Amino acid sequence: MRNIHFPKNPELLRKAQYRLKFEELFYVQLNILRYSKDRQRKYRGLRFERVGEIFNTFYSQNLPFELTGAQKRVIKEIRKDMGSGRQMNRLLQGDVGSGKTLVALMSMLIALDNGYQACMMAPTEILAAQHYETIRKFLFGMDVRVELLMGSVKGKKREKILKDLLTGDVQILIGTHAVLEDTVGFSSLGMVIIDEQHRFGVAQRAKLWSK
Repeated sequence: MRNIHFPKNPELLRKAQYRLKFEELFYVQLNILRYSKDRQRKYRGLRFERVGEIFNTFYSQNLPFELTGAQKRVIKEIRKDMGSGRQMNRLLQGDVGSGKTLVALMSMLIALDNGYQACMMAPTEILAAQHYETIRKFLFGMDVRVELLMGSVKGKKREKILKDLLTGDVQILIGTHAVLEDTVGFSSLGMVIIDEQHRFGVAQRAKLWSK
């Protein structure tokens, strides 16, 4: 600190500034690591031990193109996390068109293979509808029920979706903030994917996880 405030020469000031920046970032990283370890101890996750018929059928019959090396690596890491019994809290980052939706879908199929439902929440109706159509096309011909829930979905159609979520007939739900409403419940929600998660508050994300 002495060389930060009273350096004898520019070189000592440069070294002192570097050391100060390093220490600040080092302690930030330590705090993040501590939080992560505390979370793992406090919150136990579901253990998805099998990759079964749904995933394998999609991979062998519906996958429209060869996965990239990055997609294969990320899916392998996600499969490892899902089988660990620890609650997974993972950020998937990539350029537009890099195949993030496909990775998300294949991760959801692992949840389905283990008897659980999956939910994807997007910040806008346009984006939610886009994900819905994309996933439906990917799953064409497969016995997987996907539904779309948004504020604009009303009446009997909405009632039917809510009812079938509780019975487990709806396996994948795509939606907007509407999925956070108290009237929305699940039979056995096992995976939550939040697109553009920075556009949702911490409390909103936690509410969906609690379902």
